[in-house]
Amino acid sequence: MRLLSRRQFLLAPAVAAVACGPRRSSGYDGYAFVANHDGQAIAVVDLATFTLARHVPVEGNPTAVAAPGGAPAVYALTAADGHLHEITTENLSVKRRVAVARNCVSMLVSPDGKALWLLCRQPRLLVRVPLQSFRPERPIALPLDPVDFDLSSDGGRAVVCFSESDRFGLVDTGNRSCQLFGGGRNLSLARFRSDDHQILLAAADEPLLTVADARSGHVVVQLPLAVRAEHLCFKSDGGQLFITGEGMDAVVVVYPFTTEVAETALAGRAPGVMTECATDDTDFLFVANPFSGEVTILDIDTRKVIAGVAVGRKPSSIIVTPDARYVLVLNEDSGDMAVIRTAAIAAKRDRSAPLFTMVPLGSRPVAGAVRHA
Repeated sequence: MRLLSRRQFLLAPAVAAVACGPRRSSGYDGYAFVANHDGQAIAVVDLATFTLARHVPVEGNPTAVAAPGGAPAVYALTAADGHLHEITTENLSVKRRVAVARNCVSMLVSPDGKALWLLCRQPRLLVRVPLQSFRPERPIALPLDPVDFDLSSDGGRAVVCFSESDRFGLVDTGNRSCQLFGGGRNLSLARFRSDDHQILLAAADEPLLTVADARSGHVVVQLPLAVRAEHLCFKSDGGQLFITGEGMDAVVVVYPFTTEVAETALAGRAPGVMTECATDDTDFLFVANPFSGEVTILDIDTRKVIAGVAVGRKPSSIIVTPDARYVLVLNEDSGDMAVIRTAAIAAKRDRSAPLFTMVPLGSRPVAGAVRHA
């Protein structure tokens, strides 16, 4: 089934003049779906023409968007009221809506792409929602207020961090049980290593990364960092972990398999969220600098800054198109999306990179996902 097979439905009548114009041959044949938090809508951007196609209203303030590969739909979470919204890609409207909890924290797509997992705070639950039935399964009860979670590569286990606690939970998703372990003070972020053998845990109030065994829960080592880990980003092969946070204008590079800090590389002012983009020529790390309104681009192999791009006010989310030709930067305060063409970066390498275009989105875009047409 072709995504949005009737493109004219998207673009008429508000942007009919744009729709009738020529398509940019250099664009991506797909769409970006962006959560406009304060606008209570999902903005749909045609990436072939880099134009705003439509706003899809949702009840509540969307905080996350997921686009599982096999489903003819995208899914939006309104965390404050604990609802999940299914938006069909045929006619861009909310088809189904389900209440999962009174309040949710975050959402992940299951490894098999057939369900969504939601971390809930009120009540304290971990809930699986199959996409076919769109009905929450019997939830997994959690003992403390959760703040973050991750799934193993087979979906059989989850790791959960708890608010203002020195403990984390290992969840068996099959028997719906949660076992607590000590891992350090005020844990705030948790990730499985790519082989699922270890768990990496970050603390909210100290520059420390804790590595624990994923089976026994025992702490293996604690690595001192130059920053307090607020944002984590794995290299696609799992061999490097990039960390940013308060303490230094830099990205900390960790080797998860040897449990050592490799390097601390400067990366603009107060670096925030990060995204890897691997092209045919270079493996880039795009780093948002929210306070300066820029994105810093690092060459992952050399760990040197290649370029900086002024993108807008408070960049806070970065998305890469599946063909790695475009990087989409969502700017919370300016309400728009900056588009960076990766080929221009590789060609220049002179500490600056041109902005390809800007697309207005709406009020406070905070998250997004891309689907091929």
